[in-house]
Amino acid sequence: MRKLTTSMCAAGLLALIATAPASAATVDDVIAEGKAVYMGKSRGNCISCHQINDPDANLPGNQGPPMVAMVQRFPDKRLLRAQIWDASKTNPITIMPPLGKHWILSEEEIDAVVEYIYQF
Repeated sequence: MRKLTTSMCAAGLLALIATAPASAATVDDVIAEGKAVYMGKSRGNCISCHQINDPDANLPGNQGPPMVAMVQRFPDKRLLRAQIWDASKTNPITIMPPLGKHWILSEEEIDAVVEYIYQF
């Protein structure tokens, strides 16, 4: 039984490796994905609450803080990611939905949004 389980695990791992993309996404691809999530009404919809200095940003909201001086505000990207994951950890009365904690966005989408807004 142990050999069968080991063989099945090895076969599953090989199948996973075979279906993985041949090359990793470039930084530009990740930023483009983050922008799509940030602007997308059916995904993150960050634009509905946060202003951002992007010429493609139409009708941004003003409920949340603007996306300015992100490197100075969050010198450690992990803190920015944690804020997006669950803002209630640092502000219990926040109106920002816990995008990661409630699985509104995937891990990859959160990482992409962090890369996108970190450039502003």
